[in-house]
Amino acid sequence: MKKYLLKRIVTAFGIVLFVILLNYVIIRLAPGDPVRIMAGFDNPSQELMDALTKKYGLDQPLYVQFWRYITTLFKGDMGDSYLYNQPVSSLIFERVGASLLLSGVSAVLAVLIGSTLGLYAGRHHGKALDRTFSGVAYMLNAMPSFWLGIMLILIFASTLKWLPTQGMVNIRKGYTGWAYVVDVLQHMVLPCATLVAVQIPTYFRITKSSVMQVMAEEFVTTFRVTGMSERKIFNKYVLKNALLPIVTVFGINLAYVISGSTLIEIVFSWPGVGVLMYRSISMRDYNLLMGVYLLISISVAFMMIVVDLIYAWLDPRIRYD
Repeated sequence: MKKYLLKRIVTAFGIVLFVILLNYVIIRLAPGDPVRIMAGFDNPSQELMDALTKKYGLDQPLYVQFWRYITTLFKGDMGDSYLYNQPVSSLIFERVGASLLLSGVSAVLAVLIGSTLGLYAGRHHGKALDRTFSGVAYMLNAMPSFWLGIMLILIFASTLKWLPTQGMVNIRKGYTGWAYVVDVLQHMVLPCATLVAVQIPTYFRITKSSVMQVMAEEFVTTFRVTGMSERKIFNKYVLKNALLPIVTVFGINLAYVISGSTLIEIVFSWPGVGVLMYRSISMRDYNLLMGVYLLISISVAFMMIVVDLIYAWLDPRIRYD
């Protein structure tokens, strides 16, 4: 296991480096000029544009810029944001907590609710509740997340006045202590509900199909012939095998938890990394965009290793020695 883990870490490191190179080239080849955006579109001064170009090293060849970026990155410096004129690392880590809170809670709730419903539907395939759950899942799966978020705002915030429409806290109130926690939870309800609603169908369908597939296996039939109870068969043998695909999907979703809710963050003005990434794309903030993508690639590589380890724990047949 240790040898496999070391090999996976080395492979993940190489993949992250390749992703950095690929993102750097694609971002720099994309249309748009950050200098022109910073200088303004209304008759920008050529002297100002030349000064900004030299300040951020954009006058150098692409390979020279990339080498300088890599060397500074290995020193723990992601560079400075063109748009905010602040270190990229501080900008990202100021907002990563908000994204982790919203997306992390939503991912956990979605996997718990979706998997529970899928387990029931797979075990009682064809029953009334199974058909009901399946219909609701298909309906939710057809809804764009941003549209569902807007509808929830119109109903529960604008019309009923039950919940706030945007943001993470009420800035005017300036709550502290438990009042602050309650305020954050109130602001989380609508964006979290939106994310949970659009993620539940995925877990529901995968869990249901996985349960039905495992229950059709020959070893389950053998246990039934021996007189073993259905509850014991399901809890001891079917459940653990059916969880493997769920672990994969949940691991992938957690890998993108930092930026996977960009549209929802924009709709609800949630101060997370997703909004930061959107602004960096629109403003051609190369360093900030590279910093966000670097964080995403590291998250994906890390979660893939974690998923492999959980696989080995859940299924004794899987060994990496």
